[in-house]
Amino acid sequence: MQTLFDQKVHQEVLRRVDSLTENSKPSWGKMDVAQMVRHCQLPLLVANGKMELTEKVGLLKKMIFKLYKPVMYNDKPWPENIATTKDFKVTDPQVFETQRNQLKLTIDDFHNKALNMHWPKHPVFGKFSTDQWGKMQYKHLDHHLRQFGV
Repeated sequence: MQTLFDQKVHQEVLRRVDSLTENSKPSWGKMDVAQMVRHCQLPLLVANGKMELTEKVGLLKKMIFKLYKPVMYNDKPWPENIATTKDFKVTDPQVFETQRNQLKLTIDDFHNKALNMHWPKHPVFGKFSTDQWGKMQYKHLDHHLRQFGV
């Protein structure tokens, strides 16, 4: 699995983000492209320690999610229409260019933490290593960039 901490992968993801246009259409899902680029920022903000999830997850759900934790960063692409937490749902209108620029800054901020040894605990899945964070964030971005054909 590729990682967002690899310089070549980082640059390729930014190139793919730049190839989106406000007219890009999804192959699946309900979000338009502006909502998607806003949505893609949110997991990165959690990883960067700049956002906390407000949705409460009970003990039973946490135990079940821990079984699925490796799916977050393994080599298999996420399926289309995978569910997301309420905190990551973006349904209100967004300004595409503003959100795309902010996504690139947020990706850069995350990429620059490659040597970070003090990641926040994920509110649902628990601890992730640096390697796991890098793979998971790449996998999420790749999922949505493929959704919009880039």
